[in-house]
Amino acid sequence: MSDTGPTALAAQLSWSQALAWRMRRHHLVQCGPASDLLSVIGDICGLHAQLMSSAELSLWARLDGLERDAVDHGLWTQRALVKLWAMRGTLHLLPSHELGMWVAALSTYTNRGMTGHPEIDELCEAVGRALAGRLLTRDDLASEVERATGSQQLAEWVRFSWGSYIKPASFRGQLCFGPSEGTSVTFTSPATWVPGGFDTPDPTDALCEVTRRYLAAYAPATAADLGLWWGGFGPAPGRRMLAALGDEAVEIDVEGQRAWALARDVPALTGATAPETARLLPAFDPWVAGASRSNPALLDPRHKARVYRPQGWLSPVLLVDGRIAGVWKHTRKGRRLLLEIEPFETLPTWAHGQLEAEAERLATFLDATLDLRA
Repeated sequence: MSDTGPTALAAQLSWSQALAWRMRRHHLVQCGPASDLLSVIGDICGLHAQLMSSAELSLWARLDGLERDAVDHGLWTQRALVKLWAMRGTLHLLPSHELGMWVAALSTYTNRGMTGHPEIDELCEAVGRALAGRLLTRDDLASEVERATGSQQLAEWVRFSWGSYIKPASFRGQLCFGPSEGTSVTFTSPATWVPGGFDTPDPTDALCEVTRRYLAAYAPATAADLGLWWGGFGPAPGRRMLAALGDEAVEIDVEGQRAWALARDVPALTGATAPETARLLPAFDPWVAGASRSNPALLDPRHKARVYRPQGWLSPVLLVDGRIAGVWKHTRKGRRLLLEIEPFETLPTWAHGQLEAEAERLATFLDATLDLRA
């Protein structure tokens, strides 16, 4: 049964073809040059930034010749990247030149404090005014909010450790992160932080563009997959987003499952072949965040709890021709890098050599001596 009712299927393909196509779209079959940093981040709909070290490794997995300080340089020197709360209320790094599109789309949220809360509206306006042209720590921002509003409660909301009350300000384009001051994070206004500022397109058009971006990187996908990735909820938002694309989005059959893709990508999907590629992806990698959590073609359900862990933690994974085939971890002790690989299943013979090469490449990136345990 279709997500939106019976329709003609545009194509039939295997999960092997689908995942081969998706790996290429994620720049995981062949790494590009470090100069592609911004385009790669845009192609995969941003980098998760709960752990900055994981964001760096998500780029390492996709780019050759990446410098260790490339992300910091892009964020704080060039300001070509911006760090903010975005999809699902999680921290992301996004290209600054695309910020207007993302903010306009995020403004369509009808949950997460975005509608029906006059106090949140007042808080967001005060935050935006306080941060214009300034870098403020959380405590300093709270003090400015209390001074502007006369509300001790709103100031305490700013100080709330998880940031839940100020995430709507991020969704509305009134707040982003600045460089830390010691152990304290700072916030600023993206309008004055991003070079040249940013313009927001029509929110409906922006949300359509986000849907295109998602399908261009994560198809074939169901409405439930899209809804979970975008808002962290059920399939209803995904259905609306897909319907808004009209004929640009089509349903295809993937081994008996109906899923969605962009019509323009169908020829490439049906022509894709398995690349015989094994990769190491870090914690919170976008591949894992955007993947279906219930499809056994992507991950054996018996191992789901080892990948999608409590409190939203996403484990580092082994990716073998697009299938999550294990987890891994690394520990740094001086110049020694202890890397432990734990496959869920017997790996193809060709994968062992590639994973060893990945481990050596990681040790080089981290300027360490490898101790591999597989």
